[in-house]
This record gives sequence, structure tokens and C-alpha cells, in this order.
Amino acid sequence: MAITDWPEDERPRERLLKQGAAALSDAELLAIFLRVGVRGQSAVDLARSLVGHFGSLTRLFAAGPAEFAAIHGMGNAKYAQLQAVIEMARRALREELVTRDLLSTPAAVRDWLRLHLGSLPHEVFVALWLDAQNRLIAHETLFTGTLTQTSVYPREVVKQALTRNAAAVVLAHNHPSGAAEPSDADQLLTRGLKDALALVDVKVLDHFIVAGNAAPLSFAERGLI
Repeated sequence: MAITDWPEDERPRERLLKQGAAALSDAELLAIFLRVGVRGQSAVDLARSLVGHFGSLTRLFAAGPAEFAAIHGMGNAKYAQLQAVIEMARRALREELVTRDLLSTPAAVRDWLRLHLGSLPHEVFVALWLDAQNRLIAHETLFTGTLTQTSVYPREVVKQALTRNAAAVVLAHNHPSGAAEPSDADQLLTRGLKDALALVDVKVLDHFIVAGNAAPLSFAERGLI
């Protein structure tokens, strides 16, 4: 049955307009993006198949063009449209971080980190360099590792802080394994970087661990900073 044949209060688009986007499931939101289904499948059915195939929206967003196009009904045009939507979301969040105090927008920081790091298959260590008003100057990937670990060198972090003329930094790295809990090595590294950066008057405001689509873990909230 086509979605147009559904009762109006069950159609995803109409429900979004009446109840807001947060009321919809992942598949229903994706169905609105897809607009149409394929023979034998409504847009919602197709969206459910996509989410089921990839396991989550995060993994769907991270799929390459060939992997995405391998799904019946998908192709390069839909892939390009989806990537454009994701990039617009990243840029909108970055605009908020540039114009506002990061400490006043914790949700935006978490969303930005999740969009950038949540789906990566390897570990990376990134820095969000901030000015004296805690506004974003720049973000950069400092180190890239394997599936399970990466090597971080405090000297290089300090060098980049000075190059950026940063007053503060928010650190983040991802756990591709999906477990967000900080290891002893994570905590030791954080203390070492905090001490090293303090020598050049750069404050470490927080360190986040990003694991899949879960809310990134904050060292500051855990009392680990």
C-alpha cells in the first residue's frame, strides 16, 4: 500500500508537520527524505530496509557510494542528496560553535562530534581550538590510528595550540568498538595533555569520547578533568 493510501494521521510527513520531527522514528524520517519507495515497498518500507541493512543511521550515513548504491532503489543521486544533507547539518552546527561560547552549547558540541566521528571505522584524535571567549577557532584531526588505538604526542598538540593562538581546547577521540567508557590510558593521556598545555596557558575544557550514535562521554561531567 502506498503511503498516500494511509490514514492522514499515520503518514510521516503529516505527522512531522503536526507533531514535530522528534516524534518520528529513524525510518519515518528517512522515508520523508526518500520521498518514494520501489515496486512492492513504500518509502517507509524501503527506509526500514535501509536502516536494518546498515544497522543504524550512523552507519548508513558513513556508507560509501558503492555500498549505498548496492541497495535496490538507491543510486548515486540519492547518495549525493543524503551526503549534502549531512554536510549541511555539520556546517549548521559549526556555525553555532563559531558564534557562541562552546560551554553554553553542550548539545551542539556533542551533535557535531557525533556527526564527524561517530561512524569512523578507525580511531582519531581531534582538537577544537577556542579563543578567549570559548568560541571555535578551528578544528583539526591531530592523529589517526587503527581500529583500536592511536598514538598522541603532547609536543605536537602544544605546537598546534601555539600555531592556532588558542586560549583553550576541547579534545575528543572516538572508540570504533562502540564502548564509550574511558580507559586508564585515556585518563592518563588527558592528564598529561592538560599539564603540557598549561605550560603555554591553554586550558583543556573537556575531553569527549565518541562511540557510535550514543551521546559522547564528557570527562568534565565525570570529574576527570
